[in-house]
Amino acid sequence: MKLDAALSSIKNVNSEMEPAIRARLDNLTKPPGSLGYMEDLAARYCLITDTVDPSFGRKRIYTFAGDHGVAAEGVSAFPKEVTPQMVMNMLAGGAAVNVLSRHVGADVHVVDMGVDDPLEGAQGLVRRKIRSGTANIAQSPAMTREEAIAAIEAGIQLAVDAKADGVTLLGTGEMGIANTTPSSALFSVLLPSDVESLTGRGTGITDSGLQRKIDVIKRAIDTNQALCTDGLGTLAALGGLEIAGICGLCIGAAACRIPVVVDGFISSAGALAACRICEPVKDYLFFSHCSDEAGHKVFMEQFGVRPILNLSMRLGEGTGAALAMSIVEASVKIYNEMATFGSAGVTGEKTEG
Repeated sequence: MKLDAALSSIKNVNSEMEPAIRARLDNLTKPPGSLGYMEDLAARYCLITDTVDPSFGRKRIYTFAGDHGVAAEGVSAFPKEVTPQMVMNMLAGGAAVNVLSRHVGADVHVVDMGVDDPLEGAQGLVRRKIRSGTANIAQSPAMTREEAIAAIEAGIQLAVDAKADGVTLLGTGEMGIANTTPSSALFSVLLPSDVESLTGRGTGITDSGLQRKIDVIKRAIDTNQALCTDGLGTLAALGGLEIAGICGLCIGAAACRIPVVVDGFISSAGALAACRICEPVKDYLFFSHCSDEAGHKVFMEQFGVRPILNLSMRLGEGTGAALAMSIVEASVKIYNEMATFGSAGVTGEKTEG
């Protein structure tokens, strides 16, 4: 599906359904509201899927991988060779996202959006490579606008494919050495907010490394300022190919009315870009957890969203999405399977009169 077609089909969820959804939740055998945020999650799932009688099918996480030219600036504690190595680890089922996805019954599809390696013999890899890594954003745009659109459209099509496969809940994940740097840059421009509050240690850089990373992000924003006139232009100038893929998955899922569980810091940057390109996309997103990466809490507060979990995680890959998927599924099961006061023969709440 092309970007324009997807955008033209996205509408805000139908909030007129919410009173009926809340009435059912309040009629379950519990005090009204006693399951807290789980009730909100169930209601949102119903609104996204546009029904008061939701069904639950397959769960799938797309872990998008890409390399970043800005790694040459020394902003990560790990070399870029780790990106293809971790992709192979994920394909072999040995990464944290594989373990947690198996735990919650979700499939993991690893997508090569822009790894600077041919990944020869990589069995099971979804190959959507746009180019072999982005350019160094401290010196030039990460990619062209056309390349960003191609990456977004790859993500959109993956959402379409997921719907055809019976997937009813999607999750995002990523792998790309140095990708907290473009993510911080995107947050700074798209929220907007100051670079210092949004920039953290990523894979564990030192104090001097953190200051260097802040300086690099500021230089990247200054270098590409003229191109950052809208969400798409900012994504192309400052983002990453895997971040653009996540952006596309969020857009495609909204077009297909599939809920998306957004993972952590980098995935949130892709989701924010999607929302800046098309504001109603926000209606279709769950935010899995508040990352321990500095700046994610700033994003949550400024963007006005509530994470499902807060476990001081900062790994990425889709690990937070996997865990939060189980909470969303549990919420829908409460809505669908819990007895009502009438069906259980339980006396409901007293009313005056």
